[in-house]
Amino acid sequence: MFYVIGLGLCDEKDITVRGLEAVKSCSRVYLEAYTSILMVNKDRLEAFYGKPLILADRDMVELESDEILRNAAAENVAFLVVGDPFGATTHTDLLLRARDLHIPTQIIHNASIINAAGCSGLQLYNFGQTVSLVFFTDAWKPDSFYDRIAENAKFGLHTLVLLDIKVKEQSEENLARGRKIYEPPRYMSIPTAINQLLEIESIRKEGIIDGDSTLAIALSRVGSIPEGSTNDDDGTQRIVAGTLSDLQVQPESVFGKPLHSLIIAGKMLHELEAIYAGAFAVNQENWNRIAKKTL
Repeated sequence: MFYVIGLGLCDEKDITVRGLEAVKSCSRVYLEAYTSILMVNKDRLEAFYGKPLILADRDMVELESDEILRNAAAENVAFLVVGDPFGATTHTDLLLRARDLHIPTQIIHNASIINAAGCSGLQLYNFGQTVSLVFFTDAWKPDSFYDRIAENAKFGLHTLVLLDIKVKEQSEENLARGRKIYEPPRYMSIPTAINQLLEIESIRKEGIIDGDSTLAIALSRVGSIPEGSTNDDDGTQRIVAGTLSDLQVQPESVFGKPLHSLIIAGKMLHELEAIYAGAFAVNQENWNRIAKKTL
């Protein structure tokens, strides 16, 4: 059996009972380590699961799937995914390869940022398409996300923006020279994300994103202990709301430790959404004034 098991959002205890039982039955356990990360290190996972973990980076998952699936028709093999198994298309591809090899598969679901974004106070059925925002370079500034945000905005829907992470990435020079030298991990911050969103708006000029009138909610470490509760060493969940301009000028420390996500609020806020999310606003008066226009 080939198991694809969601780990949830925070730490080793977020795995479901069914997922943990499956892990303990496996002869090999892979931990996917590039589309997202947990808030604890590999050693803590191994101690809790009682199994050694094989880190599966992008190259292994995309180029060495045969090794991951090796003998899975005769023994149990697990592939662990932060969040929910269907959070990334790569995992769907792996399951299709298993199907082609006539390997039985089982999916064990868990919480992901897609549904946990409800902690913002915005109602999940009012969300439209989710988009990803990658780090821009001088030569590469993809803007396809802008069209998705525009489509959501047309119907008054919120947009969940997943911010880029760079784990085990090579510089262009090292990649060109074939050197296995990797850059330090990088995690996109909320101010960087807002700067990039506004930069694309300044290029496209379609009036979809406006610093002074677009409401947004920044999320960090969703699923961990909420700010104000008993703290731990791994950081706390933070929710910070405001206009894009309000958030843009906040110091990065306000948003807490990574990973971060950003919600672009739709223009048809429900009254309860406005009240609940407004409790997290950095400028309550400004939030209430703009939110009132959307009700």
